[in-house]
Amino acid sequence: MSQKLSILGAGESGTGAAILAKKQGYEVFVSDKGNIKENYSNVLLKAGIAFEQGNHSESRILESELIIKSPGIPDTAPLVRKALEKGIPVISEIEFAARYTKARKICITGSNGKTTTTLLTWHILKNAGINAGLGGNVGKSFAWQVAENDFDWYVLEISSFQLDNMYEFKADIAILTNITPDHLDRYDYKFSKYVDSKFRICRNQDENDAFIFCMDDEVSAAEVLKRDLKARQYPISASADFIEEGAYLKNGIIQINLHNDLFTMTLEELALQGRHNLYNSMAAGIAARLVDIRKESIRQSLSDFQNVDHRLEYVAKVHGMEFINDSKATNVNSTWFALESIDKPVIWIAGGVDKGNDYSKLYEMVGKKVKSLICLGTDNTTIIEAFSDKVKSLYDTHSIEQAVLVAYSIGKPGDVVLLSPACASFDLFENYEDRGNQFKKAVKSL
Repeated sequence: MSQKLSILGAGESGTGAAILAKKQGYEVFVSDKGNIKENYSNVLLKAGIAFEQGNHSESRILESELIIKSPGIPDTAPLVRKALEKGIPVISEIEFAARYTKARKICITGSNGKTTTTLLTWHILKNAGINAGLGGNVGKSFAWQVAENDFDWYVLEISSFQLDNMYEFKADIAILTNITPDHLDRYDYKFSKYVDSKFRICRNQDENDAFIFCMDDEVSAAEVLKRDLKARQYPISASADFIEEGAYLKNGIIQINLHNDLFTMTLEELALQGRHNLYNSMAAGIAARLVDIRKESIRQSLSDFQNVDHRLEYVAKVHGMEFINDSKATNVNSTWFALESIDKPVIWIAGGVDKGNDYSKLYEMVGKKVKSLICLGTDNTTIIEAFSDKVKSLYDTHSIEQAVLVAYSIGKPGDVVLLSPACASFDLFENYEDRGNQFKKAVKSL
């Protein structure tokens, strides 16, 4: 008799998991407390997979032998707790999908830079003719691809929420970009719990696997020394003057040193500029060398990569003012990097759902770079309190159109209007993409 499997959440990961589970012979039931988007419900209908929306049928779900949950649902959700109390395993889509593929996996996590590093790594592999899939927290569901494709490699962006329900999964090459406070609301406001979650990227790795991390990130560097990590370590640094196995910067030239075989590239050659992108390029470069991709192929890909939407994305120049969309900056550290990369007076649009942000880390950078702050959100009290005495002028707005019009009215030629919210988007928008797209639309209608 086939095993009963329930899936909580019918977004990209849940629908993908359902497709794979059906293919593997499970009796599948999908349950979403909210409304299922039409494109996903159509897929489930076509595949003949039972589903419900608007509520969870607890008794049916708790008869399951396995539950896969959406990363957005915390372990503290009452239904998840009941399942665990009954001894029903609750796992992530990433964990489930890995059981049904022999492909090797490059897995990227971190508070910032993980999407760019993931897309850049996949770009290098693809250009080198490697049969590679892109998935996880970006692109198409990992499980869906395992069900429908036969890739040799996967490049997966994995969030802390996905890592939390990963148990037997193993990364062949793991990349940890950095760790800064984020999503603390999900981790009882304890930074140590969030750090532990990120280091699950190394779980189950052995001496045949690789772990790439940023030595300049104090949290990562300290944790690496404390933990018993089995994988071969490849640190990256912009300040060390030599690393035997890893990547570093010397006289403005990137040095990627693996097995006494040096690959070099000037900073000017990189498609992605800025200090944070230097780390992303170094990490992707090491991963590519570990996969044994030719140096010239890596050089070509690192120099022709097009960056991800909503990450320091140039939108338009209107009457001498530049508008930049950095909607993907959903935490303080991302916004710090964005401000650091701009050398003109900044009109900064920020705000949204605060996840326990410590804005003090931005004070010095804001003092140097920002002439006006436009707060954008349903309730801007926290951000107004944090910056009221740190900027020359501050505005309280509650729609993207209003924020863009205020920026336009106060700006001068040579100013940069930067949307870099440092917060989640769920108060006014569906997600950060929706926020970024609405910003671009508002700018283009000026």
